[in-house]
Amino acid sequence: MSGWPRPWPGGHDGGVKLERKHAVWFLALAAWNVFVWVTFAKNLSAAHASGEVRPTGYWVAHTVLIVVNLAIAAVVVRFGARVWRVTRTHDQVDA
Repeated sequence: MSGWPRPWPGGHDGGVKLERKHAVWFLALAAWNVFVWVTFAKNLSAAHASGEVRPTGYWVAHTVLIVVNLAIAAVVVRFGARVWRVTRTHDQVDA
């Protein structure tokens, strides 16, 4: 395809400018994610401890969901912290 990649309309190069407000949003998102999944893990653990009868796949699938989502939260925290550090000395950072 000729001329690919095409420039954005208005001469914008497609880059994203990240500011401190974005870092706050990422960190708040990660905190909410951790709160939700830790609460779910506690409830799941309490259900298992009380003898709730479920197939093994139920417990495994929900445990995997908890682990994966907490890993995603860790990545988002790392990204948010990086944006926070970089925007401390600069007004914005290109992503």
